[in-house]
Amino acid sequence: MKTTAFTNFHIELGARMVPFAGYNMPVEYFGINDEHVTVREKVGVFDVSHMGEVWVKGPKAFDFVQHITSNDVAALFDGKVQYSCFPNGKGGIVDDLLVYRIDGETYLLVINAANIDKDWSWIVEQGKAFGFTPGKEIYNASDEICQLAIQGPLAMQVIQKITEETVTDMEYYTFRKVNVAGIKNAILSTTGYTGAGGCEIYVANADGAKLWKAIFEAGKEEGIRAIGLGARDTLRLEMGFCLYGNDINDTTSPIEAGLGWITKFTDEKNFIDKELLLKQKKEGVSRKLVGFEMIDRGIPRQHYDICDAAGSVIGEVTSGTMSPMLKIGIGMGYVKPEFAKVGTEICLSVRGKLLKAKVAKLPFYKG
Repeated sequence: MKTTAFTNFHIELGARMVPFAGYNMPVEYFGINDEHVTVREKVGVFDVSHMGEVWVKGPKAFDFVQHITSNDVAALFDGKVQYSCFPNGKGGIVDDLLVYRIDGETYLLVINAANIDKDWSWIVEQGKAFGFTPGKEIYNASDEICQLAIQGPLAMQVIQKITEETVTDMEYYTFRKVNVAGIKNAILSTTGYTGAGGCEIYVANADGAKLWKAIFEAGKEEGIRAIGLGARDTLRLEMGFCLYGNDINDTTSPIEAGLGWITKFTDEKNFIDKELLLKQKKEGVSRKLVGFEMIDRGIPRQHYDICDAAGSVIGEVTSGTMSPMLKIGIGMGYVKPEFAKVGTEICLSVRGKLLKAKVAKLPFYKG
């Protein structure tokens, strides 16, 4: 199993460690619910060094990223981040990702930990048509970079203490190269997977320990805590954020998954699956990803059948949990389009019983 620059800190803090995407990662430290509330109300720190980072550089960088991702890269400017996905040529999704525009000829793609090898193979294969050489125009830096997500309403005031540049005024989904904790040219981006505000910081592995210590020293007054992957999942689900492998995969299209907003059909943008996805957008799809809240007592779990009132199967749960903030069961799943309207009553089949739920507007947690 791989370790991150922060693994020893997790073990020292008594985290429950589990294998995740080939890494030894902390799933929880002091209880998932308490960790969740810490992030919603104060500030928590996640080790997300298992995420992958791929550089795309050179005069063809823009055209390449525009071709392999669904969102419109032309909308980016230096210092802007964009959520996007890789269409897989068959109407499905290779992965969802973040695209960072460093400049017009330099882009950073941040990909999911479990998909690093698959994504890199895909990028290399697609790069052939552009004359790209692995290690040159496209470079997999995943093993060289560590990353912390500092999340919560007090996150930016903590980070402000360890950098001279003003960062508390940064807009959502932007980034800067800053000196933080004495580390030069760290990438600090106002992104995250929690909906609680805050940032993510990328540095070289060698600088990881320095960053960790400085952040926790700076955040003592704010009650900063280390947070595990368990709470990361409950936090993202309260926001209705998709998780690759659960809510989206190689068989789900971005149109079905409610990701039409990151699938841009402009005349200038010719991307993989453009015609197929445009057809789906115009003609409709046979299933849609929805969020739902439990009416009856119960916790939705992945792969539970979603049914109509008569018990006929109309879909399947892809993610589910008990919301730590709302104190009700919440979930996401694919249903037939006629059941996708907000407020529609549906049922979950749980151990032979039909439990009532209703389709809900996302995010579940409004803050």
